[in-house]
Amino acid sequence: MICQLINATHNQAKQINDLVNLAYRSEDGWSNETHLVAGERSTIEEVHAYLANPNTYLLVALEQDKIIACICIEQKASDAYIGYFAVHPAYQGYGLGKQVLFQAEQFAREVFTVDSFVMVVMSQRPELIAYYERRGYKKTGRVLDYPKHLNVGTPLSNNLTIEYLQKNA
Repeated sequence: MICQLINATHNQAKQINDLVNLAYRSEDGWSNETHLVAGERSTIEEVHAYLANPNTYLLVALEQDKIIACICIEQKASDAYIGYFAVHPAYQGYGLGKQVLFQAEQFAREVFTVDSFVMVVMSQRPELIAYYERRGYKKTGRVLDYPKHLNVGTPLSNNLTIEYLQKNA
């Protein structure tokens, strides 16, 4: 499957929000976190905030008019933070995520001046951390409590943590 990333628009906010919640908070696909976190992962307001931020690019991959993947890149100093990365569960396992991540990194190199890529993942997702390690990301040792204040779901355990991964640009 070959995909092309394009800039998302405000008109696509609902589709993006639905995709992120489906990928992380449904029982489908390998990227779900329902065993760790309850509630919504995303809100339409969050999508609009990403789209309105001049230091952020929210990119989507389409099949016909349907959004099948999204990823967000935000410049912070000399780093490109990568997040809001979701692939529709029906398209997982076919290499689409690898393509989306690779293209997002290429895009960041072209648009920003970056020294490294940074992402934050739940420590309790070893399969996800391994996925990113296979793509050159390394654990930084920076581990924090799950960010309840960001309203990205309610942890089902008090011991949930997030950790930072980094890759040289």
